[in-house]
Amino acid sequence: MQSRRRKAENLKGLDKIAGWAGMRLKHRKARLAWLTREAKAIDLLKGDCHGLSEAVLNEQVLDIRAKFVRGKVDRDELRRAMALVREVARRETGEEAFVVQMVGALGLYHGRIVEMLTGEGKTLTGSIAAPLLAWRHRHMHILTVNDYLARRDAQSRASIYKRCGCTVGAIQEEQPPQDRFGIYSRSIVYGTPKQITADYLRDQLRVGPMRTPWTARMLSQQGNGPMIPGLRAAIVDEADAVLIDEGVVPLIIARNRQESDMAEVYRDATRIAEMLDEGPDYSIEHVKRRADLKRRGRERAQASWEKLDAPIWKAKRRAEELVRQALVARECYKRGSQYEIIDGQIIIVDEYTGRFLHDRSWEHGLHQSVEAKEGVDVTADRETLARLSFQRFFRTYKVLSGMTGTVADSKREMEQVYERPVTSVPTNRPLIRKALPTQTFRTARDRWDAVLEEIVRLHEIGRPILVGTRSISASEMLSARLETRGIEHRVLNATQHAEEASMISLAGRAGAVTVATNMAGRGTDIILDPKAREMGGLAVILTEMHGAKRIDRQFIGRAGRQGDPGSSRIFTSLEDELVQHHAPRVLKLLAFLPGKVELAGGPLSHWAFRHAQRRSEGRDRRNRAAVLRQDDWIEKHLPGG
Repeated sequence: MQSRRRKAENLKGLDKIAGWAGMRLKHRKARLAWLTREAKAIDLLKGDCHGLSEAVLNEQVLDIRAKFVRGKVDRDELRRAMALVREVARRETGEEAFVVQMVGALGLYHGRIVEMLTGEGKTLTGSIAAPLLAWRHRHMHILTVNDYLARRDAQSRASIYKRCGCTVGAIQEEQPPQDRFGIYSRSIVYGTPKQITADYLRDQLRVGPMRTPWTARMLSQQGNGPMIPGLRAAIVDEADAVLIDEGVVPLIIARNRQESDMAEVYRDATRIAEMLDEGPDYSIEHVKRRADLKRRGRERAQASWEKLDAPIWKAKRRAEELVRQALVARECYKRGSQYEIIDGQIIIVDEYTGRFLHDRSWEHGLHQSVEAKEGVDVTADRETLARLSFQRFFRTYKVLSGMTGTVADSKREMEQVYERPVTSVPTNRPLIRKALPTQTFRTARDRWDAVLEEIVRLHEIGRPILVGTRSISASEMLSARLETRGIEHRVLNATQHAEEASMISLAGRAGAVTVATNMAGRGTDIILDPKAREMGGLAVILTEMHGAKRIDRQFIGRAGRQGDPGSSRIFTSLEDELVQHHAPRVLKLLAFLPGKVELAGGPLSHWAFRHAQRRSEGRDRRNRAAVLRQDDWIEKHLPGG
């Protein structure tokens, strides 16, 4: 696996093109047309499988499993295996996979990233491919975005896997190490990337790198082995969230440093930063989240820190760094957007999902700077013991596949970083959701007024409404305005995964109004009741464009599942962070468009926001590439890396 990472790391120019072409050639057989033909051939076996008695079905499943274990399977046997597992799933859950779901399952088996729109049945698709991969590779992991979904899917699919001769378990945050050893020994293991990657890192710290599966098995038999018996095969659920979004921040195992005097240092830096004025004293690059002190600001700051007694202020470069960090914490990190304060602690909010990341902290003193700014207890700095990017971790798997609803927008990155081709599977039924024109307003206040009136209008006719906001603070502000209009609604800030799943499942009832951060409730279908379908289906309202187009697509995709009616509309304003930070020059042009409140020239304003979105996506790609380069450098140059 190390050579495979080196290969991906070093490709440049024509070699990079040749590598891409080689990847496409390697997977040429498993393209959509071929997968569709195979899925239709499997579907022809449906009648034979329906006629099998329970005993005969069990016998045939175990027979075909033995062939996979021996590694001797031809095309006809693969078709038969898929058909048998499909029949097992039908009898155990009452769900019979459509042909398009069989296309997805075959794509997963052949190591592709499969795009299936929201509501197309990815859970069933994955549970058909998983036993076959477990048969072939002995152990396989299914990774998803949170502990609740891992536990839910492991329990709901357990009867399928058991009948296929596989054991299953789910890794949960609260489990002690002795329990995890037993779970990882099972055929199919569900878990989050953070949990499994952290356990893999702990194995590296405890027993050193496992260069071969044979070494891992030998040490395990001696009782000194790793917790995870090798990274062999993986299906990544919500692949864009896991493989792309999570790739921005590496996973780090750290311990507190013994520096009791640093808390006051961070508080002093915050007080110095509060004395400075933006413009004459410093400048802020919001996109890069960086502060630069100007000459006047440097002189004013130095005059303040020279009066302090702590030794760290005697080092001019370090002193200036502390003040710049305090400025970044003040200007670029806002409560309700990047973090919240819970029980006197700074809790990071995932900017893609809106979820709280209770056990995460920012690096290089930024977390402590935010704590000092908010006046809460300043925690100790952290010393890194082990570090691993998610890109490098997932490229270590021998077989990697994934499924999601919005990966096509990241197709190029997925193919370059993970060498995984992307297949977009068509919907089972035609998509009839209406995409209404984007509306752009001069001010955020005008935009929120328009959003409120749209909600009132749709609510009066009885349509269910799902409103997406980019931040917790925005969802709470909109909730307060809805209360003043007497509209009953639910607010979903993605703090409790089990609760959010049950809440989001009710969003399809006629007259229901749900306000949610953009990714809340991911993994749960919104099913319309008859009256809601009659009224025109779910109306999705986005109150702001996200920095990545696929996040908007993911939220909009909650409407129109399985041929249901529905609609979507996006509201934007010239005061939105996206266009303010990523397209300031284009913003000046938009200001000249006619329209006192709402801008005329809809296509032009929509292009401008899409331009800003592309620049934001480019920044995120560069950040992920930088994390990967740093991780590869550590592996190459540092002992034990």
